[in-house]
Amino acid sequence: QHSMVQSMSRKENFWDNAPMESFFAVLKTECFYNAGELTVDELMKQIDDYMDYYNRERCSLKLKKLSPVAYRTQLTQSA
Repeated sequence: QHSMVQSMSRKENFWDNAPMESFFAVLKTECFYNAGELTVDELMKQIDDYMDYYNRERCSLKLKKLSPVAYRTQLTQSA
């Protein structure tokens, strides 16, 4: 509808950018499941809000149950 294409890697080679592919899967599942149709402005706001939540509040088992910002802060303080 808006002529947008998501592509972060070579065609049919998702291993090129597996971390981003994983993030997009989480984004679609957590942010847009049952979201319905959104305007471009609504979409941009929802993505911006979700990225703020993802980086500052959402805990990750891979990061010792910390958010990415908290994990990075902990790493820089211990260095």
